[in-house]
Amino acid sequence: MQISTFTDYSIRVLIYLATLPKGELTQISHVSHLYNISRNHLVKVIHKLSQLGYIETIQGKNGGFRLNMSPENIHIGDVFRHLEPLQLLNCDLAFCHISPACRLKGYLIDAKEAFLQELDQYTIQDLLTNNTEIVDLLEHSN
Repeated sequence: MQISTFTDYSIRVLIYLATLPKGELTQISHVSHLYNISRNHLVKVIHKLSQLGYIETIQGKNGGFRLNMSPENIHIGDVFRHLEPLQLLNCDLAFCHISPACRLKGYLIDAKEAFLQELDQYTIQDLLTNNTEIVDLLEHSN
């Protein structure tokens, strides 16, 4: 299983924002440079994270974006549910004639739920707590 680039970038943005002092704004150009992500792609990520309520965007000359939620309230499982296309198979009868008798789809649904339940145990804050290495890497990349 491989997550989409969009979800990967979204989690990276949330991690970075969680390292900033509470309420501090950052700009797309800074995060784009920090992670070597295309500015255009990052704009889409920021827009979606804003729509979902994870971040707040401020327009204008002194604008930017920042976390809109506490990092301990951003569960990784929820981020995946909101961003990642989690349909593992196309079991549509027009696509697969054995679908009515196939047990694989049920097993994959169970596996997906177990995967998400595991991720539900962790938050963005958990990725940073007692992890000075990631904080140092992000600070030294500025």
